Amino acid sequence: MSSGEALRLLLIGPPGAGKGTQAAKLSEAYGIPAISTGDIFRENVRNETPLGVQAREFMDKGLYVPDSLTNDLVRDRLSQPDAQAGFLLDGYPRTLQQVDELDRMLGDADASLDAVVLLTADTDEVVRRLRQRALEQGRSDDTEEVIRTRLDVYAEQTAPIVDVYRNRGLVVEVDGLGEIDEVTGRIITALAHR
Repeated sequence: MSSGEALRLLLIGPPGAGKGTQAAKLSEAYGIPAISTGDIFRENVRNETPLGVQAREFMDKGLYVPDSLTNDLVRDRLSQPDAQAGFLLDGYPRTLQQVDELDRMLGDADASLDAVVLLTADTDEVVRRLRQRALEQGRSDDTEEVIRTRLDVYAEQTAPIVDVYRNRGLVVEVDGLGEIDEVTGRIITALAHR
C-alpha cells in the first residue's frame, strides 16, 4: 500500500444494510478490491479449513470471529498485490481493538483511510431483509434468533467505532435503503463531496 492515488475505504453498517451489495458496486466503480471478512469466513467454513472450523462455531451462534483470527486474515489480505492501489473493507473493523490493529497495518504501510461510509437502515427492514436472504440462500447463520443476536452485538461492539472515525472527520453517512443503484449513487456523490 503506497500513498498517492490509492483509495482506501471502510463500509460500515448493521447486518442486512446492504454492505455486500454496495461493496461490489463500489469495487467496480473505483477499480479497487472489496474485501469482505464475512465472505472469506464463509468460504473457509464451506471448505472446512482449520480457520473455517473455528469460525463456524462463532458464526452459527451469531457471534463474531475473535479479533486474533480476523486481524491475521485481514493483514494477509491487505498485503496482496491487488490491494496496493486501494481497497474497500466490508465487515472490518468491527471492534475498537480491530480499529487499533487496522491503524497499525496502515501505519506500517505508510497509508491511511480516505473515508468511512456508514450505511444506515431501519431495524425492522434489516430483520426482514436477513430473513428473506436466509430463505433464498439457505444460510445457517441467518435464523431469526441469530439475526437479533447479531444486531445486538453490532450495537454493543461495532457502533462505537463510528464515533472514533467521526472524531477523525472520516465518516460519510448514507441511507442504505432504496434501489441498489440509487444507494450506490448516493455513496459516490457523498464521497465526491469530501
